Amino acid sequence: MTGPEHYCEAERLAGENGEWYYADPELVPAILARAQVHATLALAAATASAGRMPGKTAQAWDKTTGVTK
Repeated sequence: MTGPEHYCEAERLAGENGEWYYADPELVPAILARAQVHATLALAAATASAGRMPGKTAQAWDKTTGVTK
C-alpha cells in the first residue's frame, strides 16, 4: 500500500461514519487498532517523503487529503 492508500484505509475504518460505527461493539477496539496502524504507516510514508516528493506523489497526497491550491 502507498502512503495515501494507508491514509484512506485509516479514514474508512475510523472516520465519522467508518466501519467501526456499524460494527458489533466487541469488534470496535480491533477495528480502531487497525485504523491506528494504517494512520501510523501513512504518517511514516509522508514523513519519509517530505521535502523530496516528486510531483505525482505530492499530487496524490494533495488529492487524498483534500488539499487544494
